[in-house]
Amino acid sequence: MKVLSVNHLLDAQSGGGTAERTFQLARSFVQAGMDTTVLALDIGIDQARRDSMPGVDVVAVPCLNKRYFVPRISMAGVDQLVAHADVVHLSGHWTVLNALVFKSCKRLRRPFVFCPAGALHPFGRSRGLKRIYDAVVGKDIVASAAACVAITEQEGADFVSYGVKRDRIAIIPNGIDAAQYDRPGSQKAGEAFRQQLGIGAAPFILFLGRLNEIKGPDMLLHAFSSVAQRFPETHLVFAGPDGGLKSSLQAFAKREGLEARVHFPGYVGGMEKIGALGAASLLAIPSRREAMSIVVLEAGICGTPVLFTDTCGLESMASAGAGTMVGASADELALGLALILADRTVLDDTGKRLEALVRENYSWQLQAERYKHLFERLLQERT
Repeated sequence: MKVLSVNHLLDAQSGGGTAERTFQLARSFVQAGMDTTVLALDIGIDQARRDSMPGVDVVAVPCLNKRYFVPRISMAGVDQLVAHADVVHLSGHWTVLNALVFKSCKRLRRPFVFCPAGALHPFGRSRGLKRIYDAVVGKDIVASAAACVAITEQEGADFVSYGVKRDRIAIIPNGIDAAQYDRPGSQKAGEAFRQQLGIGAAPFILFLGRLNEIKGPDMLLHAFSSVAQRFPETHLVFAGPDGGLKSSLQAFAKREGLEARVHFPGYVGGMEKIGALGAASLLAIPSRREAMSIVVLEAGICGTPVLFTDTCGLESMASAGAGTMVGASADELALGLALILADRTVLDDTGKRLEALVRENYSWQLQAERYKHLFERLLQERT
């Protein structure tokens, strides 16, 4: 089976969770016996990234405009890639690359699967442009997809609100490659991360993601300021690239007298990220809207407890006692922080439950097999 996987970004730093999902699934597709090609913009794709995807044919096209991610590729080039594939997987939303590939799939009558990865509804900046995109091509992508892949049950409900019938929706969550995290040296990496921050052995709350509105770092900082006096030894670390909020977060921390306890190391990846997750007392995911953040799985594989909002699609983890879920507001986050920081046994217990849950149910290999069965069914239905 030949699969063309499309996502406008493949670099984890610039593309976040959707890029990481595409990267990991492509690797797992190959392991599952699928002939896999990935089409993306060339932003951040270096030789090391290519080498870490053995067996995957990476087609990286130049980007003409980094604000709107306009690719430099002819329709003939797109048609050639689509014609070579048995099935196409479109990931993410609001992208020119997806629109071009969709048009080619429709013209060449190639079945495609659509996974917006939490981006089905407009949010954040350029909402007007997103609504125009939806009217011009987005809704047509949803309606024409052979199947729509939701990462969570909530995202499945979002598809239903778009008029998609339940039998066209497949729930395939994010995953984790445990081998990437079960590596020697993680403890030393954690110590090095602490040394870099200059916090010694002090406990710290970790935020791991882009500093923008949808990820909710502002709510987390306000929550932390509310409980900071009760937990004077605890620090807060915002590890991630700036998405427009860094300067305002720094200014607020300074006004609250917390600049010595709130840290901004920037993007962390590789062993540094593994070390940071292992060293953290708690990972906080304060997102205003998200479809199952991959970082919750990364925390789980490291045995790190997690606090998350009820807009992250993680209800099943909360019901299993594998995390603490609160409302998506600064006040609710503050209550959650106060509760779990006051009782270390709660932290340890939820961390252990989360690790067991992740190891049993959330491998990328399992998700790739689910995709393979979906692709096979779709191709059989066309014969």
